[in-house]
Order: sequence, then C-alpha cells, then structure tokens
Amino acid sequence: QVQLVESGGGLVQAGDSLRLSCAASGRTSSSYCMGWFRQAPGKEREFVAAVTWSGGFTHYADSVKGRFTISRDNAKNTVYLQMSSLKPEDTAVYYCAAKYGTWLYAGANEYDYWGQGTQVTVSS
Repeated sequence: QVQLVESGGGLVQAGDSLRLSCAASGRTSSSYCMGWFRQAPGKEREFVAAVTWSGGFTHYADSVKGRFTISRDNAKNTVYLQMSSLKPEDTAVYYCAAKYGTWLYAGANEYDYWGQGTQVTVSS
C-alpha cells in the first residue's frame, strides 16, 4: 500500500505560479511511476503529467506542456508539479497518483493509488 497526500493548492491569479507537492508513504521502496491528474467541475478526470521512477523521463498533456514541470525527489518520497503561467482553465482539483512500473502511464485507470486531491483556483 502507498499513501499519497497532496499539498500546495490555493487561489491565484492568471499568470501566477504555484507548486504542488505529493508526499508518499508506505511501500515506497518499489519502483513506481508518479502522475498528476486534475478534475474540473462537470468534467472527467484528465491526465496532466507523469514522471518515471528514475525521474529521467516525463510526459505532459498538450494543454500544460511548456507551463508545468513535474519532478520527484525519491530521497524525500515526494513528487512536485511546478505550474507557471496559470490560466483560469487550469482551475480544478489536482490529484497525485502512483502506478507500480518503470515506465510512463497516462491513463487514470492504470494507476494503483490516489491522493485526496488539492484545489487549485485561478482567477482571471
């Protein structure tokens, strides 16, 4: 079992930056891919970004490419999502997820564990 706790959400203005963190605990010694997803009201949960266990490979949704950066610190069992040039359409609950495996995964149904989510609201 892996427990995930997100933090760092909040209310910001368009153009601002925000960094989300996801702290993992439990069975963290295994290799797993970490991902960020988001869900806006009335919409399905969508993929945002993922990073491999080694941190050497990343994958982003087209909507955030060039604005968001995912990274991980395995010594701290923490993954980050640095968000820049935020837009009102980035408003959503952001979820951290973990998938046992050595590669990248973008499907929500592929992930094994989920955090409770953190709200990000971007005002115009």
